Amino acid sequence: MIVSGFTIIRNGVLYAYPFKESILSILPLCDEMIINVGKSSDNTLEVIRSINDKRIKIFESEWDMSLTGGKVLSVETNKALKKCTGDWCFYIQGDEVLHEKYSETVRDAMIRYSDNKRTEGLKFRYEHFYGSYNYVQDNYRNWYFRETRIIKNSVNIVSWGDAMDFRHKDGSKLRSKDIKAKIYHYGWVRPPLTLIQKRRDFEKIYTAGEEAERNILRFENYDDMGNLRKFTETHPLVMTERLLNSNWDFDAKIDQQKPDWLRKILIFMHPLIKRIKKIHNKNKS
Repeated sequence: MIVSGFTIIRNGVLYAYPFKESILSILPLCDEMIINVGKSSDNTLEVIRSINDKRIKIFESEWDMSLTGGKVLSVETNKALKKCTGDWCFYIQGDEVLHEKYSETVRDAMIRYSDNKRTEGLKFRYEHFYGSYNYVQDNYRNWYFRETRIIKNSVNIVSWGDAMDFRHKDGSKLRSKDIKAKIYHYGWVRPPLTLIQKRRDFEKIYTAGEEAERNILRFENYDDMGNLRKFTETHPLVMTERLLNSNWDFDAKIDQQKPDWLRKILIFMHPLIKRIKKIHNKNKS
């Protein structure tokens, strides 16, 4: 069984992405690591080269930032995916990290489903850190709960939309298995001024012109504060230095968060609500 890791990154230092930690977190599971580095205005490329591992294969790409709807992200992800030579392809985004405690679980899942032709991908649960490394989102109505991050190497499987998903080329969904492993998402944990700048710049990837400018004017750094809970477990070891160097204040307003009993009801109801909506939309069509 050969495993290809792959990722994309552009201006990772400028926007304070934990991209080096992201790469290092899955590297022990990979026989090769394909990295698409967009032309950057910082030293992102040098940071990746400093890892100095023979499994890492870097290529530079000129990203078309005029594409809207986040499509540039899937276009560039697919460029990296096409260079993967493994049986399995493990995708990790620049603000995602795999905890080492899940490494054996992930490896065992790849072995178990390797010859299962009905399984096309492996799906992870998510832990969304918010504001600081001490708090996570507990709102599954607004935040994605599971995503496929490992896929079988197939010409018929591609990165989709804004690279949050993989599908068949015709848009149909993959047959993915849930595994008992989590991806730690740190996209909302960075110095506040860097976070707001990143949000403003990335809005132009999704929308354009006056619409983008209107959305940017409404941005606040922390506009989803109702469902935070204290994180009481450990972070991945690769994140140690970044945690030590975090030096900003974040008020989680824990006393203003929704009570635990209400969150549990909302979490329980979430899949049921999704199912009802799906049936309703199917009946409408």
